[in-house]
Amino acid sequence: MTETVRLGRIAGVRVGANWSVLAIVVLITVGLAAGRFPLVAPGMPVVLYAIAGVVAALVFLLSLLAHEVSHAVVAQRNGLAVEGITLWLFGGVASLRGEPASPGADLRIAGVGPLVSAVLGVVFLGAAAMAGLAGAAQLLVAALGWLGVINFVLAVFNLIPAAPLDGGRVLRAALWRWSGDRQRAAIIAAGAGRVFGFVLIGLGLAQVVFFRGFSGLWLALIGWFLVNAAGAEQQYAAGQQALAGIRVSDVMSADPVTAAPDLPVQQLLDRYVMHHRFSTFPLLGADGRLAGLVTLDRIRQVPSDSRASMRLLDVACPPDEVPAAGVEEPLADLLPRMAGCADGRAVVLDGARQVVGIVSPSDISRAVQGPRYHPA
Repeated sequence: MTETVRLGRIAGVRVGANWSVLAIVVLITVGLAAGRFPLVAPGMPVVLYAIAGVVAALVFLLSLLAHEVSHAVVAQRNGLAVEGITLWLFGGVASLRGEPASPGADLRIAGVGPLVSAVLGVVFLGAAAMAGLAGAAQLLVAALGWLGVINFVLAVFNLIPAAPLDGGRVLRAALWRWSGDRQRAAIIAAGAGRVFGFVLIGLGLAQVVFFRGFSGLWLALIGWFLVNAAGAEQQYAAGQQALAGIRVSDVMSADPVTAAPDLPVQQLLDRYVMHHRFSTFPLLGADGRLAGLVTLDRIRQVPSDSRASMRLLDVACPPDEVPAAGVEEPLADLLPRMAGCADGRAVVLDGARQVVGIVSPSDISRAVQGPRYHPA
């Protein structure tokens, strides 16, 4: 999910929001201000209902953020890098770089989110009960009670064993531990996600047709998202299966053309791009180590009148953000890391941390499409 607004960092993780998150705020605010709050706390001015609705919606977004931050923190503790967290129309997503190393790590990362939501549910319901006993305003009690219930709903819904929900990850971890085959477990969990998504679509459309309940459209929309997300996970897992037994050295483009970090962008175009059929150039420092990675896509973003003065280092993907792999590393292990500013590329390093090759999306495609590699 694309980040529209960057909100900052929590626990070292970049946090952002997509513009579609505004739909959550509007839907919750209208639903509470025009529906629930006037019923449980009647006789108050409309503006107070609206303010309480907005505040409740924003606190709910913070609850979603806490859910995702818990995933990110546990992922980091289990050796995974976290690219960022994005809040959007259907909640939030923590983007992890790579896959858990074991079923136990997979289970811990998946399970902590619903656990945090359940704890928040207890906290908010407890606060609502204490506020009620203390004689606080009915509107405050109603808002706290709603936040408690909605966090419990979030926890329970996420525990449904259907990827990409957290429960689907738990199912994947259990199947992985039982069978020893991570990719097969992922395919089964994603298949369950597609089935569940189609069920939600059917229930939502039935609600619209037979009961004229237009909230069924929202249910169908959630189902449609699950079907598509689960389908993408199935394809990814199938691709991982196809790469089984293939090493990075089997697919990499060896001995890539390199450039100096201080070289102007225009000179790269004149000296290298015009004479080589490459679209990716590692930048090497004086010590021969990787100083960055430049792709034609990044160069195209440089205005033509700035190319003579701007250095390659100024437009390169920083070395600590470039995916790197060893020569003998399984290609399937590298694939999840091939994202970010390197435009889907990765560098291959030898034992001395020298660049000896590049892996590109086209290299991956050739590996998946045909059995042209025969690892020893």
